[in-house]
Amino acid sequence: MSVYSMTGYATAQHVSTANANAAESSKAMTGQLGLEIRSVNSRFLDLSFRLPEDLRHWEPALRELLSASLKRGKVEVRVSLEEHSGSVQDPSPKLLQRLNSLQDNIKVWLPQAASLSVADVVRLASSDHSGAHDWSEALLPLAQTALEGLLGARAREGDRLAAMLLEHIRQLRLLAAQAGPLVPQLVAQQRQRFMERWAEAMALTDGSTLPESAQDRALTEATAFAIRIDVAEEITRLNSHLDELERLIKKGGEIGKRLDFLIQELHREANTLGSKSAALALTHISVDMKVLIEQMREQVQNIE
Repeated sequence: MSVYSMTGYATAQHVSTANANAAESSKAMTGQLGLEIRSVNSRFLDLSFRLPEDLRHWEPALRELLSASLKRGKVEVRVSLEEHSGSVQDPSPKLLQRLNSLQDNIKVWLPQAASLSVADVVRLASSDHSGAHDWSEALLPLAQTALEGLLGARAREGDRLAAMLLEHIRQLRLLAAQAGPLVPQLVAQQRQRFMERWAEAMALTDGSTLPESAQDRALTEATAFAIRIDVAEEITRLNSHLDELERLIKKGGEIGKRLDFLIQELHREANTLGSKSAALALTHISVDMKVLIEQMREQVQNIE
């Protein structure tokens, strides 16, 4: 199953040709129905529609269609409608008679009203043929086509995000592998330092302090130091989170919220690793980890 981004765009058009009133005109009316879908990231599924007034009643059906395939994202659907004739429509005698009658009736009540011009009559004649198209059978198939285009775009973007996340997981594993051996080295160095200080102290004493007790004290301090800087548990948990991240990404599906939770856990382990750091090299590893994790967080926000 693919990983889907919540970011995508798709558009589709349907062109129709319909005859105007055959008894009055032989001219053909052409119309174009356009539909575009834009999607960005969101915590939930947020659908909004911008439809022509004539198609407003189709919103529930469009909402049902999109909700069946999309689970998260802020999605905007825009539908445009254009209808026009191939040439100027000739006013029919019946239309001219009707316009003349309407004009006379209006002038009875509004004597100052301007008379219709030739351009007005031609425009009204063309608009009289509008609405010749029935878009009811075309709208939902067109929306399905655009939806499939959107899903394809979101899948392609999801593939890119998945590849980036897997590469970051690989880099985090390398950093964790580098951090692991540093702790025993630091403990051994600190133990040696304590023992050297103990030997120096013994050389300066007058024998009033027993060597055994001083040595025990030095070993106790070395042990406490080792416990404070031990990051084995953090590295183990970090690798466990990386395993789960990789498993989810390869599985695909609706994984965005689970990935977001795991990214938070990764960040927590990297922070603890830095706070326990007793060497500059370990500090650098912690910083590099947090940079990678923050980059992953930004991209995971876009995954459905």
